[in-house]
Amino acid sequence: MHRRSTTALVLAVLAVLAAGCSDGGTGTGTDAAPGPSATATTGEPTPQTATTTAPESTGPPAGTAANTAQVCRAVDQLIIDGSRQITADSADATREELTPEQLNGKLKGRLSRLADDVRAQARKARDDRIRKLVEETATKIDAGASAKSPASWMGTDFVDIPPRLTRDCHV
Repeated sequence: MHRRSTTALVLAVLAVLAAGCSDGGTGTGTDAAPGPSATATTGEPTPQTATTTAPESTGPPAGTAANTAQVCRAVDQLIIDGSRQITADSADATREELTPEQLNGKLKGRLSRLADDVRAQARKARDDRIRKLVEETATKIDAGASAKSPASWMGTDFVDIPPRLTRDCHV
């Protein structure tokens, strides 16, 4: 019974992760364009359109911003794909009636490869803040690969990764 409850936990966690990661909110800083302003109909500026001059940008240069969006999207996709692969592994483990130890072995390998892939994206980041965030994400995933019970780790720690990336991985 323990084997099925471990697999069920992993599948439940991954379902939540897949829903959170695939909602279109990649955290890349792309927002919908604002609608037409009131000036188009009344000629009077609204508080939102009554700006004088745009302040100087203190953000990253355009190349860095584009690279950040690219790296963040790639990391999001790695997390989604890794979650799907872990879900498939867990379903296979149920069919094959693997022991919890065997399932943990599969999870450890999958998480280790995912951490390596995420770390490769960190090396591509031009923005130091994004590089650090993505490296920290890889380190957290490595912790799951090293955990005594990666299935339990996924239910407590892995679930925090997608919301953090959505919140912090953007231009």
